[in-house]
Amino acid sequence: MKIVIFGASGYAGAEVLRLAGSHPELEVVAVVAESNAGKLVSEHQPALAALYPDLRFVDTQTALQLEFSVAFLALPHGHSQQLVKGLVERGVQCVDLGADFRLKDASVFERWYGSAHEASDLLGLSVYGLVERHRSELFGAKLIASPGCYPTATSLAVGPFTDAGWISKSGLIVNALSGTSGAGRATQDRLHHSRLASNAEAYGLSTHRHTPEMEQELGIELLFTPHLVPVARGMLVTAYGSLREDQRSTAEALDLLRHVYSDDPFVIVTDEPPSLKDPVGSNLCFVSARVDERTKTLIMMSSLDNLIKGAAGQAIQAWNVSLGHSESLGLPLSGVTP
Repeated sequence: MKIVIFGASGYAGAEVLRLAGSHPELEVVAVVAESNAGKLVSEHQPALAALYPDLRFVDTQTALQLEFSVAFLALPHGHSQQLVKGLVERGVQCVDLGADFRLKDASVFERWYGSAHEASDLLGLSVYGLVERHRSELFGAKLIASPGCYPTATSLAVGPFTDAGWISKSGLIVNALSGTSGAGRATQDRLHHSRLASNAEAYGLSTHRHTPEMEQELGIELLFTPHLVPVARGMLVTAYGSLREDQRSTAEALDLLRHVYSDDPFVIVTDEPPSLKDPVGSNLCFVSARVDERTKTLIMMSSLDNLIKGAAGQAIQAWNVSLGHSESLGLPLSGVTP
């Protein structure tokens, strides 16, 4: 199927391009990057030189003149709204890796993103692309809103327990560590090597824009604190919820996770706490849990590659499901070790 990738020079867009190169059902007809239009992809991303030796970036207007069936949009928030309406009207299926169509309430989007939604009439059309929790809704979807990396890791760890009524509907604490690629390619002072090396830094305290996305998906009030750590890729989430019943055990928690994810190829339940590195290079998410009997707290943990399962891989996984393909088609099932 012929696809165009918008925002292909960014980290997530380039990852879609990399994964598409080994996907038997995806044919890349154009890659859009306004500031790099005319430049060879192989010059901008040498790692892709063997896959795309002659492919050049084009501008948006050039891409829109082409015939294609699917658009993957890896753009900053607010930018997809300007393209998706026209694409949907011409029958192009859209997979948006940005935040524009994740939140169902336009007023919530405006509050957290600081601008009015320009395509709010399409919010009802979008399907949240977290396959493990929305698989049946995705079949035939014309507009897929691919989840953020933090909401993916958090929802896969916490969701089974909120669904089963194990924890209170308020007071959830979510702490997360992320590699710097999650912040995108744009230069920022806090991403400079001299600042971040041998360092760790919390950011977005109480204001991070993934908060309402997680609350919408989980139906729970939470406090979210993300941290940057000096690695390129990877994400590790630890969440703390108050147990509603005292007689819960770690064994029961792990059994619940294994039952929920028994048919999910990309979710691995581990007895021991997951590490940040194990899923890197794959579309896997590792999840685990512990019951702390002393404080009556459920500790829920997960790890994933923020650019694959947290972005590009997940978008392709959801697209696979929407067309009735095997959801693991073209996606890596193993991480890179060491």
